[in-house]
Amino acid sequence: MNEQPQPLHAVAVEKAYRKGEHAVDVLRGVNLTIHPGEFVSVVGQSGCGKSTLMHLLGLLDSPDIGEIRLGDDRIDHLPSRTRDRLRNRVFGFVFQFYHLLPELTLLENVLTPLMIRHSMPAYWKNRKVYRQRASDILDRVGLGHRLTHTPKELSGGEMQRAAIARALISEPQILLADEPTGNLDGEVEAEVIALLRELNAEGLTVVMVTHDDALAKAADRTVRLLRGRVEDRIETPLRRAA
Repeated sequence: MNEQPQPLHAVAVEKAYRKGEHAVDVLRGVNLTIHPGEFVSVVGQSGCGKSTLMHLLGLLDSPDIGEIRLGDDRIDHLPSRTRDRLRNRVFGFVFQFYHLLPELTLLENVLTPLMIRHSMPAYWKNRKVYRQRASDILDRVGLGHRLTHTPKELSGGEMQRAAIARALISEPQILLADEPTGNLDGEVEAEVIALLRELNAEGLTVVMVTHDDALAKAADRTVRLLRGRVEDRIETPLRRAA
């Protein structure tokens, strides 16, 4: 697998979920390409398949029909261990509900992807380097003074910035953010979006799911889902026309 940034493709993707004897179609032949360095927002009404598409792109789920490709390589059908490696190294994830481990400090939460990636001897050997990296990232997102605090001691905005720091520790190529401001008020929401834009300006590919059309305008490109399909109309803000 090429380690250089590659475009991410959903190719004719379909996904349905079963409710008893009935299948509920969620995605119906979605085609989408995310280019390296883009900031793309995916919008649509509740139930249109936004989060499902995000989960498929990040290999958290598999399509029933169609393919997920990274560059020229199909990745959705790879062995479980290989998909785990891609999730740990290529993708970073930020969710609406943070998913921080309550018993760990903020610094330890950010370090968990590296703990998962490396064997215990390898992690322990490089622990000082990793702790410094985590500390630097937390300082960058404005949480350098919170290293030893647990999630219950943080505000919602602080927990979301901590979740972004955890996603960044593995130096991913693509950040997948699913309603990253869904639990935040307006001022804190703006801070998180500004951070995502800053990271994108430095070269990180960002895909953000949101139901808020106003927030979607922070992105370079907006993709709208309607009844499980990509609408023909794709909005392209002029913010980065140059």
